[in-house]
Amino acid sequence: MTAAEAVPTAESATPAAVAPAPGATSPRNPLVARAAAELIGTALLVAVVVGSGIQATNLSHDVGVQLLANSLATVFGLGVLILLFGPVSGAHFNPVVTLAEWWTARHGGAGVTLREAVVYVPAQVVGAIAGAILADAMFGEPLVKWSTHDRSAGHLLLGEVVATAGLILLVFGLARADRLQFAPVAVASYIGAAYWFTSSTSFANPAVTIGRAFTDTFAGIAPGSVLGFIGMQLVGGVLGLALVGLVFMRARPAA
Repeated sequence: MTAAEAVPTAESATPAAVAPAPGATSPRNPLVARAAAELIGTALLVAVVVGSGIQATNLSHDVGVQLLANSLATVFGLGVLILLFGPVSGAHFNPVVTLAEWWTARHGGAGVTLREAVVYVPAQVVGAIAGAILADAMFGEPLVKWSTHDRSAGHLLLGEVVATAGLILLVFGLARADRLQFAPVAVASYIGAAYWFTSSTSFANPAVTIGRAFTDTFAGIAPGSVLGFIGMQLVGGVLGLALVGLVFMRARPAA
């Protein structure tokens, strides 16, 4: 829930001075610590999404009120989690973000290595599943019950392309503009808005999508809809990177 930070100068290279936002992975932290941050952060994010959805349906039968409560909790929760775990792992919480960073690093930018990506992505998926189970446990729901909430319609898949492309454009664009310090507020605000302006309510995250299949509650997604969502999220990630390259194109040096 992003593009890598600029290479720190000697004056800014101390751990206390560096606070990476999503996509700004700090190489100074051990990989095991970063993997733990990604697992725990993704688990807590999904617990917020699923738990607030359950709470909302317990308190109101109005779907609009339920979505409002769910989106507000996600905004606040995501912002806090980015602030907390950003300095450790970059607070990706999202395989699309991690893969986009790896791709950026392959083409000369800063970002995660293939080895780091191979560790991050499973940690995010395991964390997402654990977060859904935790939320169900807190509200006395069955710990694992496959969702029956079908989300396979074409317009919902289009919503996921838009939501994910916008997310990648936002975070990598902030990095290109040297504005990553605003990522906790900007990313959380974007996801909150995308709950409402996208037809899919903006999952925009393969790990979160998998986790939400494990709960038959307000935020769930039927297992049969998961692959379609993930496929469109990957398409959105590619589109988002293309938009970053277009909008934040660097001027060529004069001959």
